[in-house]
Amino acid sequence: MELQHVVKMITKDMIIEDIINKDEGLIAVLVGSGMHCIGCPSARGESLEEACLVHGIDADELVAKLNEYLQ
Repeated sequence: MELQHVVKMITKDMIIEDIINKDEGLIAVLVGSGMHCIGCPSARGESLEEACLVHGIDADELVAKLNEYLQ
């Protein structure tokens, strides 16, 4: 039986802190996309989509970049 490597994908409804906890390398992707508030208290309870709205970032494009990094 072959084991498959399963990577859980990032979705825009995920909390930023949970995304960072998944792989700290994702911080560079977030910051590189204009999201410089990674360490702020809002990241503990704000979804990626909510943060994107605040920062004027296209959530779908950012999700694609994050998932590309994970692959």
